[in-house]
Amino acid sequence: MSADKLRIGFIPLVDAAALIVAVDCGFAATENLDIDLVREVSWSNVRDKLNIGLFDAAHMLSPVAIASSLGIGHVRVPVIVPFNLCLNGNAVTVSPKLYSSLQGLADGNLADPVVSARAMARLVEERKKSNAEPLTFGMTFPFSNHNYQLRFWMAAGGIDPDEDVRLVVLPPPYMVESLTSGHVDGFCVGAPWNSVAVDSGVGRILHFGCELMARASEKVLAVREPWANENRDVLAALIRALSAAAAYVEDKNNLAIVSETVAKRIGVSADLVVRSLTGNLKIAPEGAIRADNRYMLIGGSGVNRPDPVQAAWLYAQMVRWGQAILTDELYAVAQSAFRPDLYDAALGLAPPPDKGTPHDGIGAFVGPKFDPAAIASHLDAWRIRRPGRPHLSVVH
Repeated sequence: MSADKLRIGFIPLVDAAALIVAVDCGFAATENLDIDLVREVSWSNVRDKLNIGLFDAAHMLSPVAIASSLGIGHVRVPVIVPFNLCLNGNAVTVSPKLYSSLQGLADGNLADPVVSARAMARLVEERKKSNAEPLTFGMTFPFSNHNYQLRFWMAAGGIDPDEDVRLVVLPPPYMVESLTSGHVDGFCVGAPWNSVAVDSGVGRILHFGCELMARASEKVLAVREPWANENRDVLAALIRALSAAAAYVEDKNNLAIVSETVAKRIGVSADLVVRSLTGNLKIAPEGAIRADNRYMLIGGSGVNRPDPVQAAWLYAQMVRWGQAILTDELYAVAQSAFRPDLYDAALGLAPPPDKGTPHDGIGAFVGPKFDPAAIASHLDAWRIRRPGRPHLSVVH
């Protein structure tokens, strides 16, 4: 029987590990899949090629699947998530100059995001008084955890991210160059680019993404809903291949081969991949190390099953920052983009019990616990937010 051929787009990031390992270590072939992995440079390229059918599936920013299904920022194309590729994995990196300025204004340990956010707010005020240019931060896409995590962190300190600083979109591979040239003062991006900045001596990791949100759906396998409906058996085989690959990545006995395999695909040293997969990162050019086993989760308990709570959280961020309005209809569309039913059916699994870690499924470093059934009251807790723009329509 001939293999089913698939064309899948990806961005050169460590959080594509399960997809890369599925293809290059034979898990896809075991499921009779012949996958052509296509490396792309920007998330808009990946989204657009998936939406028009040049890709059958894609390594995708979790919020993009929701935005595409809602018709935000692009024509509406129903995109669904049958597999979560990664939880967490981002970091906020700043220039040594900015880090030094924050140290001088901090009222405690800068490793605490509450302390760093307040120090950043003081610096922003100082710069306003001296008529200095606003600080500029890079993030990878408007519909991304990079954008939402930067905003959430800054707003916790009293910074309005649309008025007090500049947020600019940069493809992940261009972040370090932009920091080196002084075009940005910091950025939020996925691995390995934070570590590349540290090794180059131009950046210092200020916070891991998991220190801002303990559990955040970062990257997913995204497919067009019509394609999924027409290719159920192929999609189920792909989910099984990715599940086996994620388990292989999670097994530390395979760390050497996984790191070499991923490094070859994304064009960095295997050491950078090891740091990311183990959550043991050099955070400063002089060699300081920070470790967190939540830094990047590719496999393990509950990691790969799409979680509608995550979809609700991401929709809430879109509403908070004026990308969407809050309606029952749009909320239902956003949640329905994440499809745990397809994951369960492909693997023959029953939904896992709620282990309650974190209790609300998100674990943000400040604010009330998140209740996906009460987004309006959750958003009312935040002083800094954007009013929703009523330009959004869902066309069925």
